[in-house]
Amino acid sequence: MRTTAADWVARLIVCVMFAALCVNILEECIRTGHITGLMLLASEFLVIVLTLARRRATQVDRSAPAGIVTLVSVAGPPLMRADMAVVALAPDVLTGVVSLLALMLIVAGKLTLGRSFGLVPANRGVVVQGPYSTVRHPIYSGYLVAHVTFLAAHPSTWNLVVFAIADGALIVRALMEERVLANDASYRAYCTRVEWHLIPGVF
Repeated sequence: MRTTAADWVARLIVCVMFAALCVNILEECIRTGHITGLMLLASEFLVIVLTLARRRATQVDRSAPAGIVTLVSVAGPPLMRADMAVVALAPDVLTGVVSLLALMLIVAGKLTLGRSFGLVPANRGVVVQGPYSTVRHPIYSGYLVAHVTFLAAHPSTWNLVVFAIADGALIVRALMEERVLANDASYRAYCTRVEWHLIPGVF
């Protein structure tokens, strides 16, 4: 009962944070016509949908470190700000196109996962097809590209600090997920075929 209540509280917090991100991004888009932030918004909307629809996990890491890492990584995007006072490092068309490509990777990963999607490190079923045949965490790969692109469009000190902390936590979270899934024989077999965590040939 306590676990179920905590689960729904977590879902509510994610929804509230997404609403705050919506307000900031949409205000900036209406004023400037820039599309880069909208790509981020679309990606985060999928987080809401799949978080609400996810299936129960067979194994969950409920440790304090796992909870902290998850919270920090999830809190990052809603804390980012589309600052119109700074000069972008690249044209909006370029950052918008790269963000769209990142969004396509994120969507492909999330649709492949379906109800196996989750936030805290857990085993909700091993998925090996689609973009998961190239890297173990294609959604996180898409996040990193989208975040760097948003930072190029809105290069403020605030966004840089938020991204550095949140994406650092995201990488740790990916490794924690692998530790949980390593208890599954099918996942261990999958790891022998797919070596890379996030970036083929790099990591």
